[in-house]
Amino acid sequence: MAQPILGHGSLQPASAAGLASLELDSSLDQYVQICIFKIIVIGNSKVGKTCLTFRFCGGTFPDKTEATIGVDFREKTVEIEGEKIKVQVWDTAGQERFRKSMVEHYYRNVHAVVFVYDVTKMTSFTNLKMWIQECNGHAVPPLVPKVLVGNKCDLREQIQVPSNLALKFADAHNMLLFETSAKDPKESQNVESIFMCLACRLKAQKSLLYRDADRQQGKVQKLEFPREANSKTSCPC
Repeated sequence: MAQPILGHGSLQPASAAGLASLELDSSLDQYVQICIFKIIVIGNSKVGKTCLTFRFCGGTFPDKTEATIGVDFREKTVEIEGEKIKVQVWDTAGQERFRKSMVEHYYRNVHAVVFVYDVTKMTSFTNLKMWIQECNGHAVPPLVPKVLVGNKCDLREQIQVPSNLALKFADAHNMLLFETSAKDPKESQNVESIFMCLACRLKAQKSLLYRDADRQQGKVQKLEFPREANSKTSCPC
């Protein structure tokens, strides 16, 4: 189902204008070529957000990582039910001093959210409430799909966050729960499932919106994928 990575880029804190340009380019790309879904990845610093995006987009675990400064984004083109879709994964700094100036651009026009915690650090789990509050504070609609990811599950002897506690939290916030490891190659399929499940759900929502628009207005030339979509379609993947 997945196709090779098309490309990736890096954006630093001072590049707010660059972000605006990227959003414009993405909008044009979406209209002319294929559908683009923007998925953001948030959570504490050092929970493995960057490694998860590397594993999904490039299929590898980075040999060396440094704290993300500002925003990184990576892209991967996938095919779902015969339609090519570009999944654009945005990875932000977990530290306040590196992300404050970029937050507004980060949340703009988001289609799905991935909340990440480290299963070996209880603090990263308890801080999820703060990340959810930030997400809500930037007007991300409740109907935007969200998933919860417990990373570093390969460190079995160091686990502090039990699965039943994480599942209870996920259920309370209407999220799916994934426990995985960006480092362990055996978990690569599970990492891909995280983003593919979201892409499938978003495609289903988009298809529903097109059908509704066709019924109400006849054939349309362009339909912008909104930030709210009233669909209860489950992930077909």
